[in-house]
Amino acid sequence: MDYGTIQGIITIVVMLTFVGIFAWAYSSRRKDQFDEAANLVFSDDELSKGSGEHK
Repeated sequence: MDYGTIQGIITIVVMLTFVGIFAWAYSSRRKDQFDEAANLVFSDDELSKGSGEHK
């Protein structure tokens, strides 16, 4: 195999990885989990239990 063939294979692998991550991130099955993770910043239950801070 020459350099061009190896470079082409690597390009295809990187492209398929990108498409896979994109499909995973925008999958409707993951929406609930991502919405929950996005709202964690507004949840102060864990913060107030463990840190001892006063409101």
